[in-house]
Amino acid sequence: MPLYSVTEAAHHIDVPVSTFRTWTHGYERPSHDRRPVVGEGIVTTLPRDAGVSVPFVGLAEAHALAAIRRSGVPLQRIRPALQRLRDELGIEHVLASRSLYTDGAEVLYDFAESQGDTPEARSARELVVVRNNQRVFNEIIDSYLRRVDFASDGWAQRVHLPKYGPADVVVDPKRSFGLPIFGRGAVRLETVIAAFKAGTDIDALTDEFGVPRDDLLSVLRVHTEAA
Repeated sequence: MPLYSVTEAAHHIDVPVSTFRTWTHGYERPSHDRRPVVGEGIVTTLPRDAGVSVPFVGLAEAHALAAIRRSGVPLQRIRPALQRLRDELGIEHVLASRSLYTDGAEVLYDFAESQGDTPEARSARELVVVRNNQRVFNEIIDSYLRRVDFASDGWAQRVHLPKYGPADVVVDPKRSFGLPIFGRGAVRLETVIAAFKAGTDIDALTDEFGVPRDDLLSVLRVHTEAA
């Protein structure tokens, strides 16, 4: 199974490397009462000689955390709610599980109700809305979770990366060693981008690799802006 460096994983999920590092390594911050605020790592990692690497399950967890971050909820305030998710659903890697999508909103809503008007409860409420008398995730969380394909055992098996907008770019641990590929054409992004930089024009790229023109243009736009 593929392993990603912290920098690679942060790039794929489209969050700052410093943010992703706190998700993997945790953090310790000073506070006014001189007792530091400590948060443990929340993304699954594996030890390596040169530090840590992120397996695909960790990448899927980070995808869910990125959705929470996009919702404007500080991770330190949502940590107790995430622990409630693990406890209630009995799943260690709940952020990479279909159970998050099917049952997570209800658990977070109940957590918020049990905590009253605390900052943690208010943060949990920001992630959940009531629609047709059902508790569901807000639009941002929902849009991210819909980008995850789950296997028959309920675990994430494929992530459609949101950073490329309308282009379907996939990370699948069983294809191309887990590197981002075009959903249609199944060619690695790095292969197509290298050919473009070498001077191959758009029409030739779409013909050679079978990548839809709009998807290709979206990906090239993202990489051009990054550059």
